[in-house]
Amino acid sequence: MTLYLVRHGRPLIDRARPAAEWELDPAGFDDVWALRESGRLPARAAWFTSPEPKAIATAQLLTEGEVGIVDGLREQVRESAAWIDDFAGTVWRAFDQPDAPAYDGWEPLVVCRDRVTATVRGLVADHPETDLVLVGHGTAWTLLVAELTGAPPDLDRWRDLAMPDLIVV
Repeated sequence: MTLYLVRHGRPLIDRARPAAEWELDPAGFDDVWALRESGRLPARAAWFTSPEPKAIATAQLLTEGEVGIVDGLREQVRESAAWIDDFAGTVWRAFDQPDAPAYDGWEPLVVCRDRVTATVRGLVADHPETDLVLVGHGTAWTLLVAELTGAPPDLDRWRDLAMPDLIVV
């Protein structure tokens, strides 16, 4: 069994709303379709997505099949709509101090890690002989890969993830 972790496509940024509410940017649809046509995703798999609009729309562009929406696959909760000029630095600070919020309204990374890991382990247990395609988010996938492999979070990989992108575990 293989996990295909898809990072969502490029969002349509709305500085008045939290990122969890952002839609997929239609200008980035071609990038999502290119991933669909790349042959990198399995022909047969069970598909699940984060409940965030950009992730749902990415999944819908990637497959004609059924996609389950799973709350536990959502990104690190970041309730603030405030624009953060040094977003990458703030995320790196979150990884340095995973037990504390890196910004007002952000959940500690350990909470995100535990939620996503438990959710994915449950999906694996429910589909033991089926490849899974999970559509979600860069920080959540970085935490999950570290947890599943026993390696430290790869922040360089996090920084370099495209929208969309694919991590295979």
